Amino acid sequence: MAKFALYVELKAKPGKEKDVEDFLRAGADLAKNEPGTIHWYAIKEDRPGVYGVFDTFNSEEGREAHLNGPIAKALMENAEKLLSEPPKIDKIEVIAEKI
Repeated sequence: MAKFALYVELKAKPGKEKDVEDFLRAGADLAKNEPGTIHWYAIKEDRPGVYGVFDTFNSEEGREAHLNGPIAKALMENAEKLLSEPPKIDKIEVIAEKI
C-alpha cells in the first residue's frame, strides 16, 4: 500500500477554470514519467472553481522528488496567472485502502 500522499487544493481565478483543467490534464501526462508517483488524480470539487490533486507514493523520497519535479515547478510558475490564491499543499499519510 502506498503510505505517503499529497493533497493540493487549487482555487481557480474567475474565468480561468478551463485553463486550470487543461493544466491538470497535462499534469497527468507528466506524472506518468515519475517512477516514485504511484497514483495521481486531478479532481474538481463541488465548490465553484475549486480543484485538487491527490497523489500517492511508496516513500518519502518519492514524495519529495514529486514536490521538486516538473509538475510542481510548472504549478508554481503558473499559479499567479491561474489561481486566486497560492496552492495549499498538505502532506498526508494513507492509513487504509480498498482496492
